[in-house]
Amino acid sequence: MEHLESKAADTPVSVQDKPKSSKKKKKRTAKYYLTELLIKMGFTVAVLCILLNFIVAVNVCHDNSAYPMIKDGDFCLTYRLAEIRQGDPVSYRDGDKIRFARVIAFGGDTVDIQNDAVEVNGIHIAENVVYPTAKGNGIAFPYTIPDDCVFVLNDYRSDLSDSRELGGIRLSDIQGAVVFIMRRRGI
Repeated sequence: MEHLESKAADTPVSVQDKPKSSKKKKKRTAKYYLTELLIKMGFTVAVLCILLNFIVAVNVCHDNSAYPMIKDGDFCLTYRLAEIRQGDPVSYRDGDKIRFARVIAFGGDTVDIQNDAVEVNGIHIAENVVYPTAKGNGIAFPYTIPDDCVFVLNDYRSDLSDSRELGGIRLSDIQGAVVFIMRRRGI
């Protein structure tokens, strides 16, 4: 018996004696490719929904309130996670409309408009605007901005559809800072 075991151990094993692999390469069918395509499309749609609902907003400006920076018909991309600072152009919800304006002051600040000049907390702010700033009839100046609100002014100051008429805009109505503008008309 020992002699047979040692002889078997000394005998070389040929390639033909090895067991053949039972794995066969499966042929991919149209059903496989369709399933793969649907999974990729579903993933892409889910990523886009998350992106457009929580990170960015895409809007078209339908008025000239932010003229000359944003013109009627311009495509605007706003970043919802941006930290809003004074002077930033933002998009905000006014009822069922999306509007664009520039942030002038934050909750707790006092805004006053005298002789076409804007003052925040008694300090004249330097602005590069083309149009003179009128007071409007919506609120009385000086105006103290409520907490959790911002004071916005249109770049086209003759259009009073901003905080001069509406008062403070709630931070929850701010969609984000405008980070990209694409001209759609008059290129």
